[in-house]
Amino acid sequence: MIRAFKTNVYRMTEVLSNSFWDYVPDGGEHQGQKYEIFVPSCLEKHPDFASYRGSGTFTRQFYAKGNIRLIFKGVSHTAKVYIDDQFVKYHYNAYTPFEVLIKDLPEGDHTLKVEVDNSFNNESVLHKENDYMTYGGITRGVVLEKLVDIYIKNVYFTPIKKGDVWTGKVRVLVENLTDNDIKANLDFIVADTLFGFGETEINFPSNSVTELEREYEFRDVLPWSMEAPTLYLLKMFLKVNGEMYDDLIESVGFREVKVDGNKILLNGKRIRIKGFNRHEDHPQFGCSLPYLAMVYDIQQIKNLNANAIRTSHYPNDELFLDLCDEAGILVWEEAHARGFKEEDMDKPNFMPQSKECIDEMINYHYNHPSIFIWGILNECISQKEPYASYHKIQLEQIQNLDSSRPNTFASNKHYKDICFEYPTVVSNNMYPLWYLPGDVGEVLQKHIDYANEHAGKLKPFIVSEIGCGAIYGYRQRSKEKWSEEGQADILEKQIAPILANNACTGVFIWQFCDCQVSDGWFKERGRLHNNKGIVDEYRREKLSYDVVKNIFSQYGNYFE
Repeated sequence: MIRAFKTNVYRMTEVLSNSFWDYVPDGGEHQGQKYEIFVPSCLEKHPDFASYRGSGTFTRQFYAKGNIRLIFKGVSHTAKVYIDDQFVKYHYNAYTPFEVLIKDLPEGDHTLKVEVDNSFNNESVLHKENDYMTYGGITRGVVLEKLVDIYIKNVYFTPIKKGDVWTGKVRVLVENLTDNDIKANLDFIVADTLFGFGETEINFPSNSVTELEREYEFRDVLPWSMEAPTLYLLKMFLKVNGEMYDDLIESVGFREVKVDGNKILLNGKRIRIKGFNRHEDHPQFGCSLPYLAMVYDIQQIKNLNANAIRTSHYPNDELFLDLCDEAGILVWEEAHARGFKEEDMDKPNFMPQSKECIDEMINYHYNHPSIFIWGILNECISQKEPYASYHKIQLEQIQNLDSSRPNTFASNKHYKDICFEYPTVVSNNMYPLWYLPGDVGEVLQKHIDYANEHAGKLKPFIVSEIGCGAIYGYRQRSKEKWSEEGQADILEKQIAPILANNACTGVFIWQFCDCQVSDGWFKERGRLHNNKGIVDEYRREKLSYDVVKNIFSQYGNYFE
């Protein structure tokens, strides 16, 4: 399963995942042995590779001819792709999609090989020993598209509210794969209404990508909101000489996100964030959660009266974003980066790898109405130069790619941060009553005051992390730390003052579920897990579950 809806009717596609692939590890105890590994999955969930960190090769056959495009939704973390032993693509980063375009493939059976490496080394800056697990394998879906001479490469939809009328910018990229110019008609349907990119044929130059953009008025459509997340299929069609050549379908919603002073507005109403940070992690599946496991997470999050998820600390599987679109859950989607120190940010690959991750995150996930904000660089060096300038550069990159959403980064450089002038929204991670003592309300106000003084102007303020740990099943009436009673008590004292402060847009609790961490974190994390979830790794509820649910129930999705 690649998306929660069908993305093509006329274009021929074949899902290459949801099947067994041959796998041969390059090292370790089972070096050179051939296995059948289900794709998508994490290698570590196979008994023979529970602790394997290294490289290996996945192989499968496919039948095709002519022009093809392979789309990989996620390979962890470095991929080298070969077709019939010819190298065709290199990609780094486990959490962003990438694609391979091949022209004029001879008809017949072909061999697809993917060399996958999850090693930690100096070349890999974003993937390192960290407070979450970097798994290995082809961890998300793979699809083969069989293309004609000219095809719709991408469609981007930006909804705009003008008075009582919804308009929208539709931007489409069309690629001509031939040596000749091609004239074609381009039309699309939204809400059973047909729209065209001009009344005459459009000329698409040879061997090039043509970008078109127009703004349209959409009448009788319903807005997307947290309470009523109405979605529409945008169906784009390409015709040559009246014959249907290609199509591409996207799911879109009519909603508008704006910032007004210290307010974040969704369709003109100030939102209150009641959210969770969530890692893609499960003891049976690693980061490669099946669709039903994602559905279960969404059901629990909704049951908790929460309305938002932060994809800490990387872009998520697009299937999960589809579910958030359908459920009316707001999403802070974050580029891959967590806790980088000076020596990490000094590495030559840091900025190029970060740039590529941001590009791919926004280009592939742009159309999701649930995404209300983009984030970068969680808890990185933001209190000194030249690292502060890296925040500025990346936030400017986001703004250039998508000016329709606000942007932010989560800082833990308390009262020292020098980057608050750069993002649209200021966000702070804080752990009073867990790592440090203090009155939560006073600590929060001190952070807000510092942000207001150093941001250059009044901006929305979000508590992007707050929480405390508990080991599932460990009970103590004394409410000591790491007990379920202690977690429930501290969370109540943390969350209530935050939601009661109208100068704060809201909170993302750290975290939804316990998650596995890298081996190098064994000193800081008992069981090699970050145990701050209000459910454990199997999604079993801790005592804090009902406490959080009750507090969230006392506050609506909007400030009155």
